[in-house]
Amino acid sequence: MLGIVDTALLKTDAYIDGAWVSADDGSTYEVENPATGEVIAKVAQCGTAETRRAIKAAKKAMPAWQDLSAKERGKILRKFFELMTEAQDDLAKIMTSEQGKPLNESKGEIAYGASFIEWFAEEAKRIYGETIPGPDNDKRIVVIRQPIGVVACITPWNFPNAMLARKIAPALAVGCTVVCKPANNTPLSANAFAVLAERAGIPKGVINIVSGKTSEIGAELTSNPIVRKLTFTGSTPVGKKLVADCAETMKRTSMELGGNAPFIVFDDANIDEAVEGAINCKFRNAGQTCVCANRILVQDGIYDTFAKKFAKAAAKLKVGNGMKADVDIGPLISEGAADGVMEFITDAVDNGAKAVVGGKRSDLGSCFIKPTVLTNVDKKMRVFREEIFGPVAPLFRFKTEKEAIRLANDTPFGLASYFYARDVGRIWRVSEGLEYGIVGINTGLISNEMAPFGGVKESGQGREGSRHGVDDYLEMKYMCVGGIEK
Repeated sequence: MLGIVDTALLKTDAYIDGAWVSADDGSTYEVENPATGEVIAKVAQCGTAETRRAIKAAKKAMPAWQDLSAKERGKILRKFFELMTEAQDDLAKIMTSEQGKPLNESKGEIAYGASFIEWFAEEAKRIYGETIPGPDNDKRIVVIRQPIGVVACITPWNFPNAMLARKIAPALAVGCTVVCKPANNTPLSANAFAVLAERAGIPKGVINIVSGKTSEIGAELTSNPIVRKLTFTGSTPVGKKLVADCAETMKRTSMELGGNAPFIVFDDANIDEAVEGAINCKFRNAGQTCVCANRILVQDGIYDTFAKKFAKAAAKLKVGNGMKADVDIGPLISEGAADGVMEFITDAVDNGAKAVVGGKRSDLGSCFIKPTVLTNVDKKMRVFREEIFGPVAPLFRFKTEKEAIRLANDTPFGLASYFYARDVGRIWRVSEGLEYGIVGINTGLISNEMAPFGGVKESGQGREGSRHGVDDYLEMKYMCVGGIEK
């Protein structure tokens, strides 16, 4: 099924305490291929009771897992990385079938997700403490860092493997156990993740996967006192609610939320490189990423030249079923998502924008939208204020460097930003002036396991990846040792 070789990767039950189990009431929900509308699986629809058992299983499993040495945990995670890399083709087919992105992008995501497992397998041995001079000669001060406890992970449908790996890998590396709720659109990727984790030797209860009744699962994860940390990737409104709910039990939270990324092209930029960077940044995953270019700001003197070249490049992108080798843009995740993107286009055009490329649905189906380039846009339009999450690129004009920074920062969000320029003074001024957690300079691709990924303002809190990625999964303990005789 789905054209995969290792059919054991395809699981439809929940994964609780090392066992694949049905929902208590036997209920299921359907998972559809967004490219065809075909139902590809019926998955266990879990709720409060199943989630509570998963949390108890994680608590039970944690003492033995954290008692393993960092080197032992690292070896297991390294094996997990190797298994995921070996299964790249099958995992990519599962992902494209349920999420829609082109197969090459899915393969790239599997490699990206695996890179976090590899990275944190190595970081497990680098959880350092401190020694601090004591206030008196008979005292010694030591600081150690210990796993925070059971971690709840809620992940989105746009990167169903990598977002799971980016959260689970650091949690497991430091000795935590996890309960994960993947998006209902893409649970099969998460279940395949758990299959490989089990094969790698990760003990039962260390990873648990439940999906189905979102509100019930979320309520249990946020209210259960056993859970000591919740990590979430998704929209800002949902993130705010989760933080508020977690406050009742003072859970630590890390949030990777919405974005409204500016992509600025200054007049000293290499225009051809900027066009290529903008195409890659905007249309990857059909524009359904939190870090994709949402507002392309082009300096007045090169606007027309850039717009012409960018539109020409966008028009060459092929829309289709992600399983086909020559496809550049797959479907959006659902018809409702496509409807929402079309509303952005309609709002812009009704208010004076011009769709120089695209601007409508593809004949392939209700989830497909042609790559769209909008000119003559202004900041009153929704495409300036809101995250589009689709293959729509609005091109805004600006005159001065200060105006570009002001426009870029004119949003409550602050996740990713990009700009193209050559003047070294401008590069420093703009980089420091942008109110964003991530700045891509002369590149449209900024994600990797070595760098701290995260935003400021209403785009979230905390960082994932890099050596800082373990911090949110650790508690600091200060120990004062007295009575030392000299």
